[in-house]
Amino acid sequence: MQPTHSPVVISPKFSVCAALVAVTLWSIAPLLVELARDTAPLQLTALTLLAGALATLPLSRRAATQTCSLGWRLSVWLGIPLLIVGAVSSYFIGMRLAPAAEAALITYTWPVLFVLLSQWSRWGRLQWASVAGALIAFSGAAILLLPQALSGGVGGSASGYGLALLAACCWALYSWLGQAAPISLTPLLPRLLLIACALTCIASVWLEGDVALPRGEALVAGIALGLGPYGIAMVAWDKALRFGHASLVGSLAYGVPILAALLLVLAGMSVFDWRLPTAALLVVVGCLKAGR
Repeated sequence: MQPTHSPVVISPKFSVCAALVAVTLWSIAPLLVELARDTAPLQLTALTLLAGALATLPLSRRAATQTCSLGWRLSVWLGIPLLIVGAVSSYFIGMRLAPAAEAALITYTWPVLFVLLSQWSRWGRLQWASVAGALIAFSGAAILLLPQALSGGVGGSASGYGLALLAACCWALYSWLGQAAPISLTPLLPRLLLIACALTCIASVWLEGDVALPRGEALVAGIALGLGPYGIAMVAWDKALRFGHASLVGSLAYGVPILAALLLVLAGMSVFDWRLPTAALLVVVGCLKAGR
């Protein structure tokens, strides 16, 4: 599957502004997830995806999916909803099992994975700079785990870190499909989010029992997650990918872990530690190196 670029000519400033909107909204996601900590993660995921579908509903319109190959139709209508469910639910669960700021930082290594996927799909090989950047970025994530590993293991946090990495892989694949797809995902996003919401509801009933609507602060946080980070931000990111340069757009996402960690510290939901800014800096440097 090769990337297909739109013939529409749009100012590069549009893609940059759209990417910045997505980055800003993604940065507040960890804070909102912490506010909804008392809600079961799959129930929170379903609420978030439903709110995201409603937020993007005005953008819904018919798309010529029938002109796509069977492989692409399966990728769009099944693969992308599964990636959305995997990304959002893994992120939410990971932040329950591991410290929020560290889990968020690991999840936001996804831009470097996206760059590697883009290069491989376009040229069939990886550039050394990209591999070196990936190693630098993941060394930042390793700094967060090293003290716990040396003291006898990461314990229960290991599952949280693993799920955060799984969320990163899902977001990288989602972004790559959004860039490579022969049609824009924006007009399909409300339906894709509804499909993902339905899949999550089934999983929630099966694994968590009865579905109950969150209340109070958790309800507001869940709706805000859907409207912002998983609604408007996803539309903005899709537009940025379709009409911008992949490396430039991807590089703007590298500031998300720093902004997210800063907001958590300022809100008193995470303790400032020298490892956190050091790891965030390594992730950003590594992603910039890979993006070049």
